[in-house]
Amino acid sequence: MKGNIGFIGAGNMAGAIIRGVLQKKIFLPEQVWASAPSMTHLSSLQQDCQIHITPDNRETAAQSDILVLAVKPYLIAPVIEQIKDCVKPGAIVVSIAAGVTLAQMDESFEKPVHLVRVMPNTPCMVGEGMSAIFPGRWVTQDETEEVRSIFAALGRAEVLDERLIDVVGAVSGSSPAYVYLFIEAMADAAVKGGMPRAQAYQFAAQAVLGAAKMVLETGLHPGALKDMVCSPGGTTIEAIEVLEQKGMRGAVFAAMDACMEKSAKMSK
Repeated sequence: MKGNIGFIGAGNMAGAIIRGVLQKKIFLPEQVWASAPSMTHLSSLQQDCQIHITPDNRETAAQSDILVLAVKPYLIAPVIEQIKDCVKPGAIVVSIAAGVTLAQMDESFEKPVHLVRVMPNTPCMVGEGMSAIFPGRWVTQDETEEVRSIFAALGRAEVLDERLIDVVGAVSGSSPAYVYLFIEAMADAAVKGGMPRAQAYQFAAQAVLGAAKMVLETGLHPGALKDMVCSPGGTTIEAIEVLEQKGMRGAVFAAMDACMEKSAKMSK
């Protein structure tokens, strides 16, 4: 990709994106800049990835054709205030901060800026992320595709309307935690049945990974895939009956509704 990409913030997500775009050769190390108040994370990134680092956010902004704001939500406004006069004309500014809307960032910049809001999730750190791309009003289709391709290097990425941000937060942003809880519960039950804990986690996690891959790669409806496992009078349909009796579907609905409601309150 032409031009430079810069990162303000050098935490886990910034590091995951940097490693992803370098591994997929979307950018070369000499095209990547990163800044943060502490040199600790920056020095580690430079050592691992051979990128440019600086403690000066303004320098990163001035060098970047695509600028990723990878800071906590409460830092977005002060960071924009700091860099707004240094951003290149026509640069794409990407925010991965939850709860900060495109309209709020537009207001902070006080001028037309090519803003894109992105919601990645933590599996980006292992190349299996799901990211939602929300382009702002000044962003072209080609620019949207540039941003989508960056996050697709970390797994999968889809372009959506910002009105769906709270749904995305529930279905992919927060949902890894639901899955970890499910894996932990299955592993605990396997330990109760006599399986060593290390193997229990491996069996449970691989089963979830494989099941998810079946959904994504076969194109079959999850219900059809479930039916393929449930033999008449077999063990699996017995387990499914118990999950239905215990209200698994209802619990998932309620959890996601609570997540969406909280997300909507954070954006106000």
